[in-house]
Amino acid sequence: MTRRTALGRGAGVAAIGAASVFATAVSAPEAAAASNSASSANASAGAAHRLPAKVAGIRVPDTDLAHKTAAFVRSASSATLYNHVMRTYLFSAAIFDRRGVRYDRELAFVAAALHDLGLIKEYQTPAERFEVDGADAAQRFLRAQRVPADRIDIVWDAIALHTTVGVATRKRPEIAMVSVGSGLDFTGNDLQQIPSDMLAEILRAYPREGFKREAVDNILGLCRTKPMSVVMHPFAEVGRRHIPDFKVPTVEDLLLAAPFEE
Repeated sequence: MTRRTALGRGAGVAAIGAASVFATAVSAPEAAAASNSASSANASAGAAHRLPAKVAGIRVPDTDLAHKTAAFVRSASSATLYNHVMRTYLFSAAIFDRRGVRYDRELAFVAAALHDLGLIKEYQTPAERFEVDGADAAQRFLRAQRVPADRIDIVWDAIALHTTVGVATRKRPEIAMVSVGSGLDFTGNDLQQIPSDMLAEILRAYPREGFKREAVDNILGLCRTKPMSVVMHPFAEVGRRHIPDFKVPTVEDLLLAAPFEE
C-alpha cells in the first residue's frame, strides 16, 4: 500500500490519546439484527444470571437494566472478556468512590459492561474502529431496552472515547470511569489506589484467566481483518511488531503523503 493509497482509502482518522485499550465482520444491518435478537434472548437470561449485590464492598446496581446488560455481555463474550469488563466497573468505582465523586451507578456499570463489544466479531463492521463498533452495538442494545436517548448518548461517548484517555477523563464521571477502569485493568495504571484486600477480592470474583494473551490476540485479529481501522491507533504498533509486511501507514507516512506542493 502506498502512502497515497492510504489517504485515498480514508486513512486519516483522528489520533487517540494514551493507550489503555484491549483488543467475518458483519454489515451494520446484520449487526443490528443480531443485537436485537441477542437482547430478546437475554431478557429472560437476566433473571437467571443475577449480579452480586457487592464485590469488595463496592455496590453493584440492582436494576433490571444492569442484570439484562450483564447477561447479554456474558452470553456474547468470552469468560475472560466478561471478567475484564466487570473489573473495569469495579476498579473505576473503587477509585471514584474513594474520591467522593458522585455519579450515576447504573449508567457507569452499563457503559463499563458494554465497552468492549467491538472486540466481538458479531458486532464488528468492515472499517470502523473497534471503539465505534462497540458504541454502536451498545446503542442498539440499549434502544431495544427502551433506555432514554440522553442516557444512551452518554454510554456511546463512554465507549467510543474509552481509549482516548486525555479526552475521556475530562468528561463527566460515567464517561471517565470506563477509560480509567479499563486502563487500570489493561496496564496497571493507578493500581496503587486500590487497597490490596480489595484488589484480591475483585480478582477472586472476576479472575484474569489469561487476559493479556487474549487481549493481544484480539488486537492482532483487528490488525489482520481490518487494518485501516487501526491507522494512527496504538494497536498498529502491535501489528507492526507481529505481522510481517504490515502495510498500515504511520503518522509520518500520512503527513508526507498530503497532496500539497511545498
